[in-house]
Amino acid sequence: MVEVSFEQISPADFFYRNRDIAGFSNPSRSLYTSIRELVENSLDAAEISKIPPNIIIQLSAEGQTESEENAVYKLTIEDNGIGVDPEYIPRAFATVLFGSKYGYKQNRGTFGLGGTMALLYGQITTNKPATVISSRGGKEIHKFVLMIDIVKNEPRIFKHEVFKNERKWRGTIIEFYLEADYTGSKAKIIEYLKHTALANPHASLLFIDPRGRMYFFPRATDKVPEPPKESLPHPVGVDVEAMNRLLANSRQKDIISFLVSNFQRVGEKTARELVQLAGLSEDANPRKLTHEQVTALVDAIKRYNKFRTPDPSSVSPIGEELLKIGIQNMLKPDFVHVVQRPPSSYSGFPFVVEVGLAYGGEIPVAEGIQLYRFANKIPLLYDERTDVVWKVVNERIDWSNYKVPKVAPVALVTHICSPKIPYKSVGKEAIADRPEIERELVIAIREAARHLKLYLSKIEKKQTAVKKLNIYAKYLPMIAKYAGELIDKKPPDISKLLSRLGIDKETLEEAQEKIMKEIEERYLISEGE
Repeated sequence: MVEVSFEQISPADFFYRNRDIAGFSNPSRSLYTSIRELVENSLDAAEISKIPPNIIIQLSAEGQTESEENAVYKLTIEDNGIGVDPEYIPRAFATVLFGSKYGYKQNRGTFGLGGTMALLYGQITTNKPATVISSRGGKEIHKFVLMIDIVKNEPRIFKHEVFKNERKWRGTIIEFYLEADYTGSKAKIIEYLKHTALANPHASLLFIDPRGRMYFFPRATDKVPEPPKESLPHPVGVDVEAMNRLLANSRQKDIISFLVSNFQRVGEKTARELVQLAGLSEDANPRKLTHEQVTALVDAIKRYNKFRTPDPSSVSPIGEELLKIGIQNMLKPDFVHVVQRPPSSYSGFPFVVEVGLAYGGEIPVAEGIQLYRFANKIPLLYDERTDVVWKVVNERIDWSNYKVPKVAPVALVTHICSPKIPYKSVGKEAIADRPEIERELVIAIREAARHLKLYLSKIEKKQTAVKKLNIYAKYLPMIAKYAGELIDKKPPDISKLLSRLGIDKETLEEAQEKIMKEIEERYLISEGE
């Protein structure tokens, strides 16, 4: 008989063996993902206290590898966020799936992987420790030099130093080494930073590359979006496992109090209706429910159709004003219209869709609509064709109805924010096509497209009018002149007529100059013949 051996591995070991699924598939993408994850942590750390973020990213070459394309780089990222308490620093940066982003509110990070995975990738490829320096603005600055114990999924601390914080500095600095291909990832990194600046016009971003070149994206406004608030889960989004966890930690003595205290949008009346629908006693002890009773309660929640929509305070949209500022600052279009849809929900999770449609200006002419996709203010640069936005733009919207040509300078910015973005993978690059999200996208894009249609119609009318004016400006003065000569009288003053037609002196002179050139060219040609 064949013997089969079993073993249990830690989360760190799992991602060590399967780092591709977290976006660390090759040296080029791994560098991009590392910068992205740590920048997003920095943005969250500042915005949580409504601090306009200042983020400095520095990448320096430290040595060659066996591969000609790759090299060892030192990546340093500094922010002015709220900092990290020293007791949490080792686990926050050296324990996979340990983090502050598991509550019921919007966060850029979702899986508790990002920063830790970047450090894990660096450790795997260079076998060098990472350095984390942080302070919350108090009397001390703490510096840790550490690595991840992959088998145990816990930090290995090599050094912990404490310094006086005389200048009351606040923030976090992360420094680590990694094998990377900067040449292959440079374009994506710059594109990511540009997109981040678009969706976060209140942030200041500085990137210094290995050659010392500086890419600076200054903030366009000091206004910071309202941070999301922690809220209770909505009952519709809770399954049996989640319900069991809530019940196990319950301090309430009866099921009615439990439902009211642990879920949003549930009052006593709703709780009693749910309990009755589940066939439970109102006095039932939450901690003593049987498996069958828990299942009956969850089934009752799924059948109950009177719930109010989820509380939207757990989401933090960019906002129409800031999104418009970001688009104007980065794309510099001639036209921009922003739409923010009212809060909606899918599977009990609130979400908000925001759309910005821009045309002309410095937007390059291209075939099709140029997409700028964001989720929780994160740029999504990969897997565009698998995203719900691409599906809506290319399959649900007939752009010819809005007078948008196939080749045009058109850019569409979409932003979806939610406590739980339905990503298609751990790499967080594409959003699943949930019907509720798809519907909101269609409505928002169509509304913005209608405004673009009006703008394009005005341009078309203006161009037609300009053509007519050019004809009038060319020939009316000549008609007046020769009419006067025919009747041997002074030509009539047509300046008032031209003024009523909208032809100013400059336009008239340009038109006359053109016609004189045409006459001269014809005369010279005929004379030469």
